[in-house]
Order: sequence, then structure tokens, then C-alpha cells
Amino acid sequence: MSSREAEAGKRYDLVAVGHALVDIRIVVERFPEPDEEAKVLSQVWGGGGSAVNTSIDGARLGLKTAIIAKIGFDSFGRIVVDELLREGVDITGLRVSSKGRTGFTIVVIDRNGDIVMYGFKGVAEELEPSDVVDDIVVNARFIHIASLRIDTSIRVAEIAKKSGAKVSWDPGRVLATKGVKELERLIKLVDIVTLNNREVAALTGLKPEEYKEAAKTVKELGPELVVVKLGPRGVYALSNDLNEEIPAVKVDRVVDTTGAGDAFAAGLIAGLIRGYTTRKALLYANAVAALKITKLGSHEAPTHQTVVQYIWEAT
Repeated sequence: MSSREAEAGKRYDLVAVGHALVDIRIVVERFPEPDEEAKVLSQVWGGGGSAVNTSIDGARLGLKTAIIAKIGFDSFGRIVVDELLREGVDITGLRVSSKGRTGFTIVVIDRNGDIVMYGFKGVAEELEPSDVVDDIVVNARFIHIASLRIDTSIRVAEIAKKSGAKVSWDPGRVLATKGVKELERLIKLVDIVTLNNREVAALTGLKPEEYKEAAKTVKELGPELVVVKLGPRGVYALSNDLNEEIPAVKVDRVVDTTGAGDAFAAGLIAGLIRGYTTRKALLYANAVAALKITKLGSHEAPTHQTVVQYIWEAT
């Protein structure tokens, strides 16, 4: 059987591995001073965390997705499960702990779009290597790992590589601070690395403005593609045949930037699965992230049709 035939026989386009939380989003007129009350203008509750966001965003873009994460046996865990099922995400790999609670993030946003976050990870950080369902990983075309402990990330990546799956990795702020030396084994196992300029600086010991040199340092360890997210400027991409900044897609109004990185990852993978060139997939991913930040919520990615129409109208 050829590699193309083997890939075609896999059950999932994308499996997201990472955190499953509940996000509580509150919009206020302004941030209050100590001992002062701020009026809540609007609020949204729902599933969140890297794995939930990416798997749902991918599903909305037309991919067959699954999740590997851990929640508690509680009401917040029920919210996560219900939302994943409603969005068509396979939850076979979702582990439920009776010894801890589902994590949550409280996101407070003011009228200017500035954000303050309060986080409790709960059992999300307790996803161990033994919790990983091998059958789900080997049946994926792409695995996306985000903000996940090193030992579990390595196990997932090793299984994926043996099965021929592509591995995308977003270390997140905390893991990036551990540096290249501690993360070298994992970096050598992944195909795509996505992170922002502050994270790549922390990872390599360079300055945020030296992101091009930092990306080169990461790529020399083995990944095919390193993407540095630059906020409203877009992204910088480095691969064997690409070395350029891909501009962001402009939107009229920014409402909520949280979850934009997860939307970008889902968009990039969706583009590559659709057979786009790397550059076109990055443009597509930028559009997905741009459209996401126009709505309140951590996984408000658009559909594929909406993205294509928006790109067409914007060019």
C-alpha cells in the first residue's frame, strides 16, 4: 500500500492534543479599580483550551477531527463534552478524571479590546503518556499538539511519526521558556512549529525582534516549517522553499483575540490537507484567524466557504 493510500484510509484529518477547559468571557466598559464594581456588558460561556479550540475550529473548516485531552467529572466537564459533540468532534480520546476538576479560564475584555485573564488548569495538565489512545493517533493525517507537558507530547509525536502522520506543535508561552536544550528531543519529532515572536525568543534565548534568526535556530533541529506569528503584521514563515512574511488579513473590528493562535493552526492544517501550497495555506490560516477575532469566543472560526469568500472579496 502506498503512503497516499494509507493516508486516505485514516479516520481523522486532524487530532488536537492539549488542554480542554471552560472559558468564561466577560465584556466590561472598563477594568475596575480595587474595591470597585464594573458593569458587565455581555458574557459567553463555553468549552475552551487549545485542544477544544483547534478541534472545533478544524471541524468548522470541514475537517474530520478528534481530541485527546483530560477533563474532570463535573459540570464544567459536561459543558466541554456537550460542545464537542455538538460540533461533530470525536471524543473517544477524552479522558475523565474523578480526582480533580475541569480547568477554566476567566477572560475579561474592556471596550478597547484589552484583555485580562485568570486561569485554573485543573486536570488538563494531568494528561499523561498512558492516557494517549494510540489508535486515534495512528489514524490521523495531522496531529496538533499545543501547550502540553513534554513527556506526553513526545509520546504522541513518536506514535504519529511511526504511523506517517504530520505533527504540528505550538509550545505556548510556559513551555517555550524551558528553552531549546530541554525541548530538543520533541522539536526533532515535529514537522511544523507555530509560535509567536516572544515565544520563539524565549525558546532560543534571542530577542523578540530577532525572530528570523530564532526561527532558523529552531528549523535547524528538523522541522519542515517554522511559523512565527506577528500579530496584526501576519506571520513569518521559514521552510526549505519559503522565507518571507505573509501579511495578515485585515478586518474592520477586533472583538476578541484569544484563541486566534488555535484558529490559525486549524486553518494552516486545513489548507495543507486541501492540497494548498505552504504559502497559500498560510494566507488561508491568516484569514481564518482574522475572521475569528471579529467574534466573542475562543473557537469562533468561520466555515471554509466563509474564508474563501472573504479572501476573494479582500483581494
